[in-house]
Amino acid sequence: MEVLTMANRRNRPSRLCLLLAWALACAAANAAAPIKIAVDGEFGLPNSTSAQAVRAGAQIAAAEINAAGGVLGRPLEIVERDNRAVPARALNNLRELAQDPDVVAVMCTRYSPVVVETLPEIHRLKLPLLDPWAAADGITDNGYIPNYVFRLSLRDAWALAAMMRYAKQKGAHKVGILTPNTEWGRSSLKAAKRAAIQETHQEIVSVQWYDWGDPGIAERYQTLRRAGAEALVFVANDREAVILLKEMAQLPVEQRLPVISHWGVTGGDFFEQAGASLSSVDFAVVQTYSFIGKTDPVAQRVLAGLQKLTGNGDPRKVVAPVGVAHAYDLVHLLAQAIERAKSTDRAAVRNALENLGPYQGLLGRFKQPFTRQRHDALSPDSVFMARYAADGAIEPLPKKPAAH
Repeated sequence: MEVLTMANRRNRPSRLCLLLAWALACAAANAAAPIKIAVDGEFGLPNSTSAQAVRAGAQIAAAEINAAGGVLGRPLEIVERDNRAVPARALNNLRELAQDPDVVAVMCTRYSPVVVETLPEIHRLKLPLLDPWAAADGITDNGYIPNYVFRLSLRDAWALAAMMRYAKQKGAHKVGILTPNTEWGRSSLKAAKRAAIQETHQEIVSVQWYDWGDPGIAERYQTLRRAGAEALVFVANDREAVILLKEMAQLPVEQRLPVISHWGVTGGDFFEQAGASLSSVDFAVVQTYSFIGKTDPVAQRVLAGLQKLTGNGDPRKVVAPVGVAHAYDLVHLLAQAIERAKSTDRAAVRNALENLGPYQGLLGRFKQPFTRQRHDALSPDSVFMARYAADGAIEPLPKKPAAH
């Protein structure tokens, strides 16, 4: 017994060393575990490109950050969930993601109605939501204190004001509005009415509502035209826009009103699906960013990242460019917030997002991206109108002074 005891005593230091080495290895592994940013979007929706664009922008930013050493010594990882634009799926995804302590924030994608439905759960879970696309005003003006939603994207108020101004520049003092019977449609109509009264002094002669999945929109369009509309302000995604343009292309030329569209159409295969009908209609769309003509270092870096990620770095061929651009800047801002918080604690990161310093991003220089009262990083100055070129590129139109 004495021999065995002495042997145990002699072996104790080596066992302690092994235990200590194992503990240190575990600690190092935990410290190096990726910090996850989730993209919850409509990946499985046919012909949709918006979620994929958001993911690409996020991945390019994460790759840059990781190449520079990561955040708090940990790499960033972009994970994804498919909600197919169904609110119930989005809610389930959020609950699952919130259980993973390495998930520091979730990024939504295109569909405002889905995002609005998730707001109560986002705030119950205290899970920061980054919005690079969905435009309904109520997404950030949600009444929650503290507010866990941060948007770097368009607002309907800015979009519809720009669309109404463009209609007036084209000589349309009377406009018709065609909009979906959703939260996005209601938000857009409210913004259009406000712009017509306070800024452009136009008459909205009629409003027509449609439902997702409607097989045709022609009769609603004709109702607006017969009411005296000189231009159509159109709130739609790619599917409904393709239906309308194909129906309009069958009408006599004199019955084809100028169409001024919200940007949902740019989140899918609209150009390919619309085909020749697009060239037969005067069609413009609101945007906030274009890679075309950009020569600054950040744009060139993102295009190089797109080339490496997708095989396509041509600025004229970037798919859903606003999704790429907004997601890229949002990931960089989130990384700065994590560094500022010195933690991945979600509440601490949320607080840090409200107190970031200046940031030079893809969309320009932000003096203070967010504040306690303002959770929208962009401004109306970021908004412009664009048109589809013959090669499918979304080309910015020159800005003109407002007509009086």
